[in-house]
Amino acid sequence: MSSDSALRRALARARDGKTLDVTEATVLLHARDEHLDTLLDHASRVRDAGLRAAGREGIITYSKKVFIPLTRLCRDRCGYCTFATAPHKLPAAFLSPDEVLEIARQGAAMGCKEALFTLGDRPEDRWRQAREWLDAHGYDDTLSYVRAMAIRVLEETGLLPHLNPGVLTWRDFQRLKPVAPSMGMMLETTSRRLYEEKGQPHYGSPDKDPAVRLRVLEDAGRTNVPFTTGILIGIGETVQDRAESIFAIRKVAREYGGVQEVIVQNFRAKPDTAMRGLPDADLQELAATIAVARLVLGPRIRIQAPPNLVDSEYELMIRAGIDDWGGVSPLTPDHVNPERPWPQIDELTARTREAGFTLKERLTIYPEYVRAGEPWLDPRLIGHVSALADPETGLAREDAVPEGRPWQEPDGGFAASGRVDLHVEVDTVGRTSDRRDDFDHVYGDWDALRERLGTVAAATPSDVRQALRKAESDPAGLTDAEAVALLGAEGGALDELAAIADALRREAVGDNVTYVVNRNINFTNVCYTGCRFCAFAQRRTDADAYTLSLDQVADRAEEAWAAGATEVCMQGGIHPDLPGTAYFDIARAVKERTPDMHVHAFSPMEVINGASRTNMSIRDWLEAAKEAGVDSLPGTAAEILDDDVRWVLTKGKLPAKEWIEVITTAHKVGIPTTSTMMYGHVDNHLHWVKHIKLIRSIQEETGGFSEFVLLPFVHTSAPIYLAGVARPGPTAQENRAVHALARILLHGAIDNIQCSWVKLRDDLCRQVLQGGVNDLGGTLMEETISRMAGSENGSYKTISELRAMVEVTGRPVRQRTTDYGVPSEERLAAAAASDGVCTSVRRVLPLA
Repeated sequence: MSSDSALRRALARARDGKTLDVTEATVLLHARDEHLDTLLDHASRVRDAGLRAAGREGIITYSKKVFIPLTRLCRDRCGYCTFATAPHKLPAAFLSPDEVLEIARQGAAMGCKEALFTLGDRPEDRWRQAREWLDAHGYDDTLSYVRAMAIRVLEETGLLPHLNPGVLTWRDFQRLKPVAPSMGMMLETTSRRLYEEKGQPHYGSPDKDPAVRLRVLEDAGRTNVPFTTGILIGIGETVQDRAESIFAIRKVAREYGGVQEVIVQNFRAKPDTAMRGLPDADLQELAATIAVARLVLGPRIRIQAPPNLVDSEYELMIRAGIDDWGGVSPLTPDHVNPERPWPQIDELTARTREAGFTLKERLTIYPEYVRAGEPWLDPRLIGHVSALADPETGLAREDAVPEGRPWQEPDGGFAASGRVDLHVEVDTVGRTSDRRDDFDHVYGDWDALRERLGTVAAATPSDVRQALRKAESDPAGLTDAEAVALLGAEGGALDELAAIADALRREAVGDNVTYVVNRNINFTNVCYTGCRFCAFAQRRTDADAYTLSLDQVADRAEEAWAAGATEVCMQGGIHPDLPGTAYFDIARAVKERTPDMHVHAFSPMEVINGASRTNMSIRDWLEAAKEAGVDSLPGTAAEILDDDVRWVLTKGKLPAKEWIEVITTAHKVGIPTTSTMMYGHVDNHLHWVKHIKLIRSIQEETGGFSEFVLLPFVHTSAPIYLAGVARPGPTAQENRAVHALARILLHGAIDNIQCSWVKLRDDLCRQVLQGGVNDLGGTLMEETISRMAGSENGSYKTISELRAMVEVTGRPVRQRTTDYGVPSEERLAAAAASDGVCTSVRRVLPLA
């Protein structure tokens, strides 16, 4: 127990609005009697301030729902659970579609607006009967069935699905977000002891690993899913475990902004479970935990206590700081706590009124996210939510009657809109402002990011001279420490490093400096992924936002072909209105207009987006893209293939393992790709080394990379730099060293090393050409992404300008195709006539 003096000090800090630490929160969790009364007063004050700020003063909310237990089979073995059971105790492994819809229809008839899908974690991994049922009904996995049933409920009843399918991956969220306005999973506890020790409640349950569950919370935030989580008290955790669990939730909530609600739930012993003999969690203990959660999480987070688990202590829980009672069903029991029936809504209204508050119905997605709309609410769900929501408050409309509405992929998004001349005006007029007006919150909490950045580890370099000798004798055998040492080379050592790399370049590809006549076509910059380094992405309402029509995309390809191009490189933002098949339409539009044009298109992030929206596997989606005309993929969206760096650099882009899966699958289906590295932001030299070595290992497995492209971070208008989190790009010394090191580490695996003239000055391009680089990329014709970030090197280069850049090195210059072949005489002649750039994008020179 905590001392009385420690408790008083912690209460005084809470009273004064001071930020509490874990130790102080742990002390406060011991508050009882008069100390508890004081604690509850402080928590109530914080809750009330939050409700006033939200425009809901004096209102406590609840959601009127039906409970749909899609399957009670589970691969976990939790010691307190009565929900999960064995196949022989069930009539079928899953509820049938008819059973799901019957529950939903009855709920809609009784005025419910939420359909809570509850189920065990991936039962097919443990139970043969679950796998057989899914196979017999045509579903690849449980989540495919969840997705299908959520769509049926939306279309046939109008209820809004809230999905509780357990542990989800980043890609699972991509699949499910379009069919559910909100999702949830209880963190329960961060105690590893309860997971790792035999006899503890989570032992033998792979989905109860606290690290895994915290990653789920983070991935929900990364994918902009309004998410419900919470803690379960009284299952054997310590008081400090509870405090640490609350702080873990706060960390995720601050960093991503996606935690819409935190449930503080008390353990209730149940018969026929391993923990049936344990005492129930005390309700004063519950109240203290709610109050500490309120003080730690602050006024903006919504905190809930399930009303069927608090006996008659409604007022106590309200005093503790809750502002929500959760879902209450007039139809179905609480299948997780079947011995505890829901209170009648009339009774809940009366008990809430007795405590001085008004009970109001909300939707499964909280009002703040309803009003915010994108990116939290998928466009396919906006109509369903809008039909039930009060547009002023975001709460449920009292007179709303759920009705089925069609759910479908967006059918459009190709109408030209916005600043479609940005590719030209970025060099003349420029961007409207240096940052978006949602800069302060759309990327998450910048201070929380700085804390995460502090965990990124570096390496201790070895001796530079020793590393240089190793690079000469065994380039691919350099250790991490030796490679890091080379990245720090300066003066004569840097010149020697460049000479070693250049000798390897000469051995691999000769002296030719190559380039391709191509055109970048960025078909939209509307994107809600939340990459913190990206100055290109815009909301649909921003002044610089645009989307091209299919005809405009094809027109630009045709114009490029007339100028001698052999390739178009097409990438765009993750526009919420574009269907997953939009990428196929874009490729076909180009091929129909210019059949012989090489279509180098769609980053791994776009592949994942397309596959998720169509509910196709990555392989099937890539094969369909290939059939539509995609010839190769850009290996962009790699940045640094280390998630510790990625989750600082970007809020919602795909994890490293997903990038690798897309790339290796593309190679397996016969689609070559490039490989890239964007460096010099929140990373360090060890990250560069490991990234390059990972690229080499993939190439040794698949052989599908055509080149390695180094992309120095352009900082000027990058949000992460403007927030003071990232540094202003790599130094000239680092640029020389990393280009040389890439040649050395990739020798014998990837022949072509490309520099980016867009991101490097001409003099730096010349220097890296003398240090291992053999390729300049393309003439580009339009380069908007780097220019929006503040690059000052133009959005195109003519063939003459590329030749002039290289001329002083004494190396020959050769035009190439995407796969490093020789263009036809006709293509060479057309390129020569236009100097590699179409007329429409050329800068108009001022009159003398």
